[in-house]
Amino acid sequence: MEQNNAIITFENTQIRRIWHNEAWYFSVVDVIEILTNSPTPRKYWNTLKTREPQLSSLCGQLKLPSTDGKNYKTDCANTEGVLRIIMSVPSPKAEPFKMWLASVGKEKMEEVENPELGFDRLKEIYKAKGYTDEWIDRRLQTIDTRKQLTDEWKNRGVQEGQEYSILTATIAKGTFGLTPSEHKNVKGLDKTSQNLRDHMTPLELILTALGEEVTRSIAVDNDAQGFNENHDAATKGGKTAGEARERVEANLGKKVVSSENYLKQLGKGKDET
Repeated sequence: MEQNNAIITFENTQIRRIWHNEAWYFSVVDVIEILTNSPTPRKYWNTLKTREPQLSSLCGQLKLPSTDGKNYKTDCANTEGVLRIIMSVPSPKAEPFKMWLASVGKEKMEEVENPELGFDRLKEIYKAKGYTDEWIDRRLQTIDTRKQLTDEWKNRGVQEGQEYSILTATIAKGTFGLTPSEHKNVKGLDKTSQNLRDHMTPLELILTALGEEVTRSIAVDNDAQGFNENHDAATKGGKTAGEARERVEANLGKKVVSSENYLKQLGKGKDET
């Protein structure tokens, strides 16, 4: 994915996770909710930690998105930690969840050894959801471009999290005249789990990739170091893509930013991404 965190699904229930220290870390509260079907999984987890204090040592506090769109520190555990926690939660879902967890880890290791496998799996996922081949090609391009950009940011001293978010919003604002959250509002996306780029039109995706690639190229050419210098590169990259958008709009006679999204294309009333 283009970010180091992602949301995956087990039996139609979402689990937040983040790639940290060369391993997937999963939201323990989300795992508890799946195993117990509890309406208050956070309370269940707190009670469990009180009863078995050693479980706390399996977790680390990592920032994950919440329903209000903000990131908060959340108890997270790697695969080994989650497997230990499962032992303390009586649930008929324990065994199928263990098998699913093992498959998630196996896929990630395969993708590390052969990155093309990740793209092949993404293609199949998007095809199953009804996306066109043209759209999928554009989407995969943005994922690759984003990965190259964030790799540069990491190597150039930009801090993951807030600084990444600010630079991303700067590029988007320059490209579309909107921040990502404003762009989501245009498309009627109101859930944290809804990835804006999964609802962009092919033209919006092309311009997104352009802004990020120009930003990366400027950072490399100028050997930008730290947040401030990379923010300058992001401003210029967004401005370049914004100028391209304006020329496109002049030729098309209409705005590039559209309320069109994947949900409306399929005529569905709930998020499928």
